[in-house]
Amino acid sequence: MEVRQTTKIILVWELFEQGVPKGQIAQKLQINRDTVRLWVQGIGRMGLVTFLDVYDKAKKVPRPKRQVDAILKRRVWEIREREKECCGQKIQYFLDLEDNVSVSVPKIYEILAEKYVIKSKWKKNQKRGCVPKAEKPREVIQMDTIDFGDVFAFTAVDIFSREADVFLAPELTSSYGEMFLDTCMNRRFDRFSDMIQADGGPEFKDKFKSKVYTYTDRFRVSRPYKKNEQAYIESFNRTVRKECLGWSKYKPKEIPELQGYVDTFLDRYHYHRPHISLGMKPPLKR
Repeated sequence: MEVRQTTKIILVWELFEQGVPKGQIAQKLQINRDTVRLWVQGIGRMGLVTFLDVYDKAKKVPRPKRQVDAILKRRVWEIREREKECCGQKIQYFLDLEDNVSVSVPKIYEILAEKYVIKSKWKKNQKRGCVPKAEKPREVIQMDTIDFGDVFAFTAVDIFSREADVFLAPELTSSYGEMFLDTCMNRRFDRFSDMIQADGGPEFKDKFKSKVYTYTDRFRVSRPYKKNEQAYIESFNRTVRKECLGWSKYKPKEIPELQGYVDTFLDRYHYHRPHISLGMKPPLKR
């Protein structure tokens, strides 16, 4: 049998007067402990009869829905478009940084839901594979490639600092893998990492593998069909597609032009775009 809320309030007060602790009252009546505390404080301040009367009247009055300022809505949508469909946490970061406005993430998603179809990518109870850990920069660098038709993007990311690099090539061969290794380790990753990890693709064999120990003491090949072992670089690859080169197919003759887009993207990625795992800060600061 369902107990009316006013009856629960009376029982809470009677048990409290008998010296029963608030935690036990909450457990016995199956209500929140903070609710018990607020009810006891209210009754102690205005008396049981008056508190019940005020409580009853408050429940009968319809509560107006809190309205969100139209200018704020437009600003949230504008940042969403400008920052390549970024998440609510990043929108919150830019609102605070640029407009000195504080808005909760749930409220931001409520505003976004008025204009966009928001879908969560989180899947509950998914089995997670073994992921390399890092406690300092240059401890683990993951590498991978992205297929853009006749152009391939070789990618690398430091899983601790989130610094990253992209190298475009017309073929998926170990020769270009070696060129990518030399380029990114020299211009981005200080010429050494404790461990470099890549998948078992042909671009990371032969010439690449014979050169990799110049830049690391340990080279690890991720297990096939274990995407979570390459989680950081897979996440970066999605960012490259989403915020830079998209899902189009390109020709080798377009590489010089595409490299310009990539350089602009990397500058924005390192110095402007906040990263949730870095406490809403970009990987690098000028």
